[in-house]
Amino acid sequence: MSDFLGVDTSNYTTSVAVFNCGERSITQEKRLLPVREGELGLRQSDAVFHHTKQLPEMVEKLAEKYGDLSLEAVAASVRPRNIEGSYMPCFLCGEGLGRSLSTVNKLPFYTTSHQVGHILAALYSAGKLPYVNERFIAFHVSGGTTDCLLCEPDDDLIIKVTEIGTSLDLKAGQAVDRCGLMLGLRFPCGAELEKLAERSDQKVKIRPVIKDGNCCLSGVENKCRQMTERGASPEDTARFCLDFIGETIIAMTLAAKEKCGDLPLVFAGGVMSDAIIRRSVTERFTGASFAAPEFSCDNAAGVAIYGWLKQTGVKKCL
Repeated sequence: MSDFLGVDTSNYTTSVAVFNCGERSITQEKRLLPVREGELGLRQSDAVFHHTKQLPEMVEKLAEKYGDLSLEAVAASVRPRNIEGSYMPCFLCGEGLGRSLSTVNKLPFYTTSHQVGHILAALYSAGKLPYVNERFIAFHVSGGTTDCLLCEPDDDLIIKVTEIGTSLDLKAGQAVDRCGLMLGLRFPCGAELEKLAERSDQKVKIRPVIKDGNCCLSGVENKCRQMTERGASPEDTARFCLDFIGETIIAMTLAAKEKCGDLPLVFAGGVMSDAIIRRSVTERFTGASFAAPEFSCDNAAGVAIYGWLKQTGVKKCL
């Protein structure tokens, strides 16, 4: 047996993945949850409904794509983060499927957080999985988080995550989507906002708001609204939004390195797949690692890898 199944049911995406430990390959199927035009995300009750509807089809497609499965273990993300009180009902869908499959097939079942799944997916896609054996700084930047994290090896959790910095108000992904909706884009707005911004040659000095390594992003939404009301082009408004987020990530990184030392940097989460943000961060921090686009947005790949690491043991795996 060499296959490890991962399940992730976030507030954005239904995702299942198989990690083949012999080939070190990932096969995955995922689908965004449907959101009505003009709305920012879903209520948890709606997310649970759509996951319940989409999960069987994702599993069927995965099995058809992969072929014969030889499962050794099943893993699922069951909470947003590995901190006390972290809970979202949508993760019950993936947990229920994973637990059922493991029970019927008499397989081990492992649980982790959505955030750890993101970090492991980024490490895998960047060819940096050995980082699980050392200290490094990771960013998880998405619709629900703008977190700067100290990551350390842990026998139980695989990766022990300690928050270094976070957003004190609006999250980066929320800023992107709110700006996008102002400009008439459809949620989730990241890809279309990037296309607009790439057509702007605007250069504006950005002053990110940083407090003790934490950031504030509510000003981005206000500034974008002011720009729109004053007749700024959609392209320039989109560019300001993404440039501001990029400079904020840079400032948070500098604060984290000052606090924790010159540790390796890893960037994960859907917002970090944006080419403009990625370019600005890469220019400032050479050698930083990023999740590939297909592993940036919510996915089950890192969860499947977590199952492999738990079942086999990190030292034996790497």
